[in-house]
Amino acid sequence: MKIFLDSADINEIQSLSETGLIDGVTTNPSLIAKSGMNFLDGIKNICSIIKGPVSAEVTATDTETMIQEGEKLAKIANNVVIKVPLTVDGLKACKRLSDKNIKINVTLCFSAAQALLAAKAGATYISPFIGRLDDIGAEGMNLISEIVEIYSLHDFKTEILAASIRSVQDVVDSAKFGADVATIPPKILQAMFLHPLTDKGLEAFLSDWGKTGQSIL
Repeated sequence: MKIFLDSADINEIQSLSETGLIDGVTTNPSLIAKSGMNFLDGIKNICSIIKGPVSAEVTATDTETMIQEGEKLAKIANNVVIKVPLTVDGLKACKRLSDKNIKINVTLCFSAAQALLAAKAGATYISPFIGRLDDIGAEGMNLISEIVEIYSLHDFKTEILAASIRSVQDVVDSAKFGADVATIPPKILQAMFLHPLTDKGLEAFLSDWGKTGQSIL
């Protein structure tokens, strides 16, 4: 499973990219607003750090303006993926942009029926929001499972991008249920490195090594 970073913070992206574990980045209007960055310049900067897919979201709600915005954003860098909402207008824009070989991430997916339509419209990625489903008492992972089954049965090439990740367990479950990608907030990605037994074991190893008086270098 690929790991995308869900962030528009240049410093966080730069730091975590140095791990070599980041396959791409997703942004949205809320993350852009939180970062305080100029949208177009910020996407360009992210694309200079991350060589994989970088999702940049349109802010229009009608098809024609979405297409205009999408075409403009796609010119920023070759790795820009245009993010459109899962609405009728969004899927119209998805179809027309994908026909021009522009990669599309269809966002705000909350049902398998929506995911089916997005795949039919030529989406590169579908982004089911598992955390928001969990918030209303539904099971976000059931949606991942349903989409995986449908896409597999019908040989759709659209990749399933688990979004609205709220915990490390969400990442693990996304991988178990067959998501192609998980887009992960920086704090959760950092938490994935941690386990108290790792720290305890390393402390013991270093203590024993120190007693030998040796040095590798």
